[in-house]
Amino acid sequence: MTAYTKVVTELSFTMPPELQRWLEVRLAQGRYADAGDYLRDLVRRDQDAGKEDVAWVRAMVEEGLASGVIEAEPEDVLKEIMARLPDA
Repeated sequence: MTAYTKVVTELSFTMPPELQRWLEVRLAQGRYADAGDYLRDLVRRDQDAGKEDVAWVRAMVEEGLASGVIEAEPEDVLKEIMARLPDA
């Protein structure tokens, strides 16, 4: 017996005819064995996209922290930025 046991969940759901036709087209293209295979791929890609989003936010926070802290009041900073913008 292994220390790892794979748990599989079965899902059942309905979808509008347009989505069903899309699914049938994708399956007919031969990339996916069945609807479950297609759905698993979509969920994995969504998970990857979520990880990329988190990595982007972390990079932006690091960039902000590395840029230093200014002593000016936020309102003054906004006024300075607005003054640089061309008139609308």
